[in-house]
Amino acid sequence: MDLSDVILLILTAVIMVLYVRLMLKNKRLRQMADEATRLRLEASEAERRNRQLKQEMTSNIAHELKTPVSSIRGYLEILLSDKPVDEERRRHYIERSYNQTLRLSDLIKDVSLINKLEESADLFPRDGVDVRQVAQEAADEMADKAAVAGVAIENKLPTMPMLGNHELLYAVFRNLMENSVAYAGKGARIVLETYKEHPDHYFIHYYDTGRGVPDEYLLRLFDRFVRIGEGRSRSEGGTGLGLSIVKHAVLFHGGEIYAKNRSEGGLEFFFSLKKQ
Repeated sequence: MDLSDVILLILTAVIMVLYVRLMLKNKRLRQMADEATRLRLEASEAERRNRQLKQEMTSNIAHELKTPVSSIRGYLEILLSDKPVDEERRRHYIERSYNQTLRLSDLIKDVSLINKLEESADLFPRDGVDVRQVAQEAADEMADKAAVAGVAIENKLPTMPMLGNHELLYAVFRNLMENSVAYAGKGARIVLETYKEHPDHYFIHYYDTGRGVPDEYLLRLFDRFVRIGEGRSRSEGGTGLGLSIVKHAVLFHGGEIYAKNRSEGGLEFFFSLKKQ
């Protein structure tokens, strides 16, 4: 083998190495392009889904506003008409109008809270709080309504210090309790307890001994404006956003939540809260 053959072999080897490197580089570029395309598609789908959710939210809010606004308008038209209205009926219409304004106020407050959680969650401050104490505050606030409904509340939680937002934690327990008081039925019990030890999270079991819900609604309990039975939440004065707020508040605190019907009767929630 003379010198020209050696040079040719070396050149061939160099060309092959460069070719292999070029092929690998092209492969990586194609993979990067495919990944960029996938991310663009995911971002586009996420944006589409976000627009859809906002449109659904707007439509649902308009639907929820329609009933109280129409009621208030109807009562005021009667009171402002030329036809005489006796004092008893006048008071009745005013009281009904007032109750509808309370419902509107609750709806606006709940919608504002969900929007803030979704778009500006970092605006909620975190401070040292005791979960048990927050749950007890909610129980104390619900005591009168619970007594009227014939529902007992038992807070078995131990002291549970954590870094969290008091307003959101209160919303978790208040909305769960309001749901139970409204739907569990007379003679039901509400119980709060822990069910697992963990160094980083608290695990809380909340349940009532009431009616429970149809199984087909369990996966939709945390959706906005879900009605378990036509007009159920409206008849009780709820906004239909309470359990959605519960889920958002739990997620804010680094936890997860799910619901199921108890075999003994009633509805139960299992959720976690990150300690720090």
